[in-house]
Amino acid sequence: MSQTIRMFAIIQLLRRTDAALTAREIAETLEVTTRTIYRDIAALQAMRVPIEGAAGIGYLMRPGFDLPPLMFTSEEVEAIVVGLALLGRTGDAGLLAAARSVGRKLADVLPGDGVQALKQSPLHASVWNAIPDASVDPGMLRQAIRAEAAVRLTYIGDDGTPTRRAVKPLALIYYIEAVVLAAWCELRRDFRHFRLDRIRDCAPTGSDFHGEGAGLRARWSAQRGLP
Repeated sequence: MSQTIRMFAIIQLLRRTDAALTAREIAETLEVTTRTIYRDIAALQAMRVPIEGAAGIGYLMRPGFDLPPLMFTSEEVEAIVVGLALLGRTGDAGLLAAARSVGRKLADVLPGDGVQALKQSPLHASVWNAIPDASVDPGMLRQAIRAEAAVRLTYIGDDGTPTRRAVKPLALIYYIEAVVLAAWCELRRDFRHFRLDRIRDCAPTGSDFHGEGAGLRARWSAQRGLP
C-alpha cells in the first residue's frame, strides 16, 4: 500500500468514527506498524488536515472536513455498481473485501445522489459460479504478479500426475467455472495456464523477474489475440 493510499485510508477511518482511534488500532486495520501511522498522521497534519490528538491517546478528525466530491454520470455510477457486484462471481475473498472497501470510499466522496445510487441501485448481478475450491490463495498470486516474484508450485495434470513447476506469474483469468493462472513456465520454456483448483501447493522461490512482467504479458496477450 502506497503512502498516498494509506493516508487516504486514515482520513476515511477517522471520518467514520466519533471515538478517538489510537495509532495501534489504525495500524492493525491497515496492517502496518504504529510508527508508520505516526509518520502519516504527522504528514497529514502538516498538510492542514484537521486531525487532533497525540501518541498514546488517540486521534480524532475535527468536524467539517470534507474531501472533494467525485463527479460521475448516472451511467458511470451504474457501471461501478454492476462491476463491483460481478466480483462475487470470482469466488476471490480478497477481491470481494476490496470491492466492499471501494464502495465505502466512493460513498464517502460522491455527492448525495451518487451515494443513493450506490446504496439503492436497482441493478443486481448474480454471484453464481462453478469455481471449485482451491488450496492456493488468489491474493497471494495477485501479490506475486504485482511484485513480479517467481513462485514454485505442484500442479496436477489432466492425467492426475503431479509435477513441480517454477513459474513467473503474469495474470489471473476468472472464468465462470474456474480461475486460471497464466504464467511463464521454466520447465516448458513457454506460457502455460494452471487451474487454481489443481495447484496443490504454491510458495515464493525467493527470486524475481523485475522488469520482465510487462513484456511477457504483451507476448502472452499477442499469442491469445488479446488487445
